[in-house]
Amino acid sequence: MITDPTITRIGQGVELHHHQGQREAARDLFTQIWDDIGGEQGDPLHVCVLAHAMADVQDDVNEELIWDLRALAAADLISDERVAQAGVTLSAAGLYPSLHLNLSECYRKLGDLSRAREHLQQAQATIGALGDDEYAQLIKGGLERLAEQLAPPTP
Repeated sequence: MITDPTITRIGQGVELHHHQGQREAARDLFTQIWDDIGGEQGDPLHVCVLAHAMADVQDDVNEELIWDLRALAAADLISDERVAQAGVTLSAAGLYPSLHLNLSECYRKLGDLSRAREHLQQAQATIGALGDDEYAQLIKGGLERLAEQLAPPTP
């Protein structure tokens, strides 16, 4: 169970966006939390989770990419102990499949297919860090769809 109040607030923003369709309200909440945590100088777990969520509410794919890259950079600074302390059920390694999936999708949208394929491969290489729960199935499904989109055309 999530015990970290900042992660809980980020979850409320995700709920606003994904379940209530309130993208602007979610972006406003994420902006407020970003200021509260001190931006990129904040706790790497907060920066990673918040930037990952903030990317999803961007209207411009270039802005989405910037947020996803921030999330990935912060993930490299997170320990399993910090994740457990926050009450997050994933390991630190479990953050990477989704981060690389989102980066791959951004690069695909931008037409940079070689970078898109690189991040797809990194996501596939790290998928073992996830269990076999609903979240893992969601990420695996996203990877399968993206792999199909990025597959070279057959002659």
